[in-house]
This record gives sequence, structure tokens and C-alpha cells, in this order.
Amino acid sequence: MDDNRIIELFFQRSEKAIVELSTKYGAISMGIAYNILGNFEDAEECVNDSYLGVWNAVPPKEPNPLLAFLLRIVRNISINRCTYNSRQKRKNQYYECIDELDYCIASNETVESQLEATELTKNIEEFLDTLNKTNRLIFIRRYWYVDSYESISKLTGMRENSIRTRLSRIRKELKKYLQERGVIV
Repeated sequence: MDDNRIIELFFQRSEKAIVELSTKYGAISMGIAYNILGNFEDAEECVNDSYLGVWNAVPPKEPNPLLAFLLRIVRNISINRCTYNSRQKRKNQYYECIDELDYCIASNETVESQLEATELTKNIEEFLDTLNKTNRLIFIRRYWYVDSYESISKLTGMRENSIRTRLSRIRKELKKYLQERGVIV
């Protein structure tokens, strides 16, 4: 079923909308949640909570594209669960990814930083446009989808060490790129 029809079902408040959403995007949603959490049960719960989040948001919102809307909700709920779990001393891949990027991006918990986040997002998107297709894929799979090195290796056909090296170089390039644009890192 196409996304517009699924959105129509949400506007009609039909429970079939969630079934169709799950059928079409359940696997990718589960993949992201599991990559962040490293626990099947937590991931499944977060994905189900995400469906409820879409149910509550549509209407009045009319997401376009639906997949990006859903995955953002999945990712946010999974990160929140991961933060909760980390308070209980559980380590996982999400925090490993964040630690890798930590030295590239400054973290300020102020209102001002929220305004700067939009500019930072724009700068990162522009930086990603400068990368070749393979490097962009590796970067996005690692830091958005939170894929393991092994998973990226299977996807690209590259060795894990090559991926680690490329990501290290990309992070250095990102840091330099952001510094040149006046972003404090």
C-alpha cells in the first residue's frame, strides 16, 4: 500500500493504518530500534510505541515522507529508552557511535544551543553533500541507522578496518568543515 493511502487511513482513524504501517515499514523500524538498544524486547516495545506516536500525530500532521516521519519517532523513542537503560549501567552501540562523534560536535544544553542546532544540521547536511556516495552511505549507516561495522561491511563489501579508517577520516573532515564555518567544536 502506498504512503498516501496509509495516511488516509490514519485520517479516517482506521486501525488498519497501523497494520499497514507495520507491514510496510516494520522491518526497517525494528532494525533501527534494535541497533540503538541492542535488545529485541526493548526494540519491539519502542517500535510499537512509535506506531502509537504516529497515530497520535496524524492527524493533524500530514507527514511527507511517511517513512522519515516514522523513523524519526522510532529513533527518538529508542534513544530515550537507551538513555533510561544507560542509567542502569547497560552499555550499547548507540553510545559507542555518539562517543565517536563527540569530539566533532560541541554539546551545550542551553536555549541558544537549540537555535544553533538548526544551523549545525544544515552544516552537516552540506558536509554530507561533499562526500562521495560510499562515504556518505557509511557515515549515515553508522551514525543515523546505528549499524555495526560488521553490518556496514556486509552492505558495502569493504573490510571492517577499512570502514573504521574511513569513518575516522570523515569525522576529521567534518570537524575541519565545521570549524571553517565558525561552529565551535
